[in-house]
Amino acid sequence: MRWTSALAIWFLFCALSVFFVLPFGVRTAEEAGVAPVPGQAESAPHEFRPLRTIIRVLIVGTVLWGLFLLNYHFEWITPQMIDVLDTWNDAASS
Repeated sequence: MRWTSALAIWFLFCALSVFFVLPFGVRTAEEAGVAPVPGQAESAPHEFRPLRTIIRVLIVGTVLWGLFLLNYHFEWITPQMIDVLDTWNDAASS
């Protein structure tokens, strides 16, 4: 695998990790014990810490990317192992 492909895949894993990381550690104004801003939704976060979120995203994305590269190298799971249609066609023809 080229390094540019690995970098692109790492970026995709980091982009996907945002959706895993964002819900964790969020506290509403009620949970923080402060008065909400007028017009603010009750579910809105009390404060947003982008540096903490970025660090978490980079850690989760890098771990997932590392597992992907290990699988790519050692071939733990291959496309042939998860090809459901090929398995179904073999069973139907028997």
